[in-house]
Amino acid sequence: MLGTFISILGRDLTLALRRRTDVLTVLFFFLIVVSLFPLGVGSERALLRELGPGVVWVAALLASMLALERLFAADHEDGTLEQMLLTPQPLGLLVLAKVLAHWLLTGLPLVLIAPLIAMQYHLQDSQMLIMMASLLLGTPTLGLIGAIGAALTLGLRGGGILLSLLILPLYIPILIYGEGAVTVSAIALADAEPYLMLLGALLLLALLLGPWAAAAALRISVE
Repeated sequence: MLGTFISILGRDLTLALRRRTDVLTVLFFFLIVVSLFPLGVGSERALLRELGPGVVWVAALLASMLALERLFAADHEDGTLEQMLLTPQPLGLLVLAKVLAHWLLTGLPLVLIAPLIAMQYHLQDSQMLIMMASLLLGTPTLGLIGAIGAALTLGLRGGGILLSLLILPLYIPILIYGEGAVTVSAIALADAEPYLMLLGALLLLALLLGPWAAAAALRISVE
């Protein structure tokens, strides 16, 4: 079972690295969005420090959605998905491997470049650390929830718009807790702990339920 999980993970990483455009599009979109705001609102430090957490989290949320529509589409088009449905391995585990590959390519880079964004918005060191921690907890949850929407809209015409309508409301708690953690960390690090704990709880819940819900949605979409 673990071998199959690693095989799916390695295969998706290899295929994604051959299509670097899809990966780089997410990263560039995030960088462009967070870089445009200072040009629009001005360079006043206090204003940028106040807007920064919200801008970064909204940009991360939108960037994570860019590649979701393709999460299962390529496997559906070439017949790999049907083969996955026929394997004796738990489909939820295979979905988890695909979501992990998706996060390593689109979510983890956002965490790694967070210090540069924090400098652009003049955030304190404590806020930068909390921003990285909140993105580390929040972006995998975005991927797990998004996988359910991607599975439900697989093969539908206009699936991208429908996917956005389905999952954006579910992203709201993550956005609120992620932005809140960074904002209150300017006062004291301890104040951010409840927000991080809530993000951790959401991640645990998404890990327990998300892959199996996406697997059930895939079976419905393929049938």
